[in-house]
Amino acid sequence: MNLMRLKGNLEQRNLDNRLSYEPDIIEFFLSDRDLLDPERIRDRIRQLHDRGVKAYLHHPPKHQGEYLDILSDNPEVRRFYNESCELLARICIEEKAKCVVHAHYVGTHSCRDVTLERTLILREEIRRIMAYSRDVFVWEDSIEGLFSYGGNPYLIDHLIVPLKLPLTVDVSHTFISFRGDNERLRDVLERTKPYAQYYHLVDSMGLEHDSLQLGLGRIDWRMVKPLVWGKDFIFEITLSGDHSDCTPMVESAHYFANVEAEENGKSRQLLT
Repeated sequence: MNLMRLKGNLEQRNLDNRLSYEPDIIEFFLSDRDLLDPERIRDRIRQLHDRGVKAYLHHPPKHQGEYLDILSDNPEVRRFYNESCELLARICIEEKAKCVVHAHYVGTHSCRDVTLERTLILREEIRRIMAYSRDVFVWEDSIEGLFSYGGNPYLIDHLIVPLKLPLTVDVSHTFISFRGDNERLRDVLERTKPYAQYYHLVDSMGLEHDSLQLGLGRIDWRMVKPLVWGKDFIFEITLSGDHSDCTPMVESAHYFANVEAEENGKSRQLLT
């Protein structure tokens, strides 16, 4: 298995840097401005496919400086959320790619009043977006709020399971949502395994969104490895400068390749 699985943006210099490592997967982080030029997005996906690289897009996190929320009380944010999902679904269907999408981000409307009633409202909004394409979107968890494993006890049983929702599980987000508890992280990885198609592998101290290189935080990668092995994933590490140099992601890939998987984790995987 090729473990060079990287993240970048649409800048050609950025892409050329990632391609120099002969990756298996690249995820393109998109801004709201990127969506003004759909042909540029298509071109970058095609460059990947020409090299035999699988393409993922990441839905823009902000519009006009405001973080997105599928339940936002700002009509302009709701409009952009809907229209951008429709556009990216069309691009992904035609270009054979997938798209990571957040239901909401930290500090938005969906981080308040985490109740079963609001979880069911969120479920129906997600169902509506899924109508653009069930096969394109993979839904990523947040650190807090309605779409957070540590923040919402109703999320898995009352939203993910009924929708059979395709997931992106961000290992660091889940870890932080449980304040650095590896056993609770293990429980989520096991419970979401039937629905998880894609993972973001990032280390963390478990206190804040620190996005550390693997091995520099407190996540138990021996435990994590057998639970994500065989699925798509990338190493999503915060980069400095203009983000053109992805060395921390490459070093994370080397670290993960050398992690000896936890034996009882392997046994559990064989039994599932």
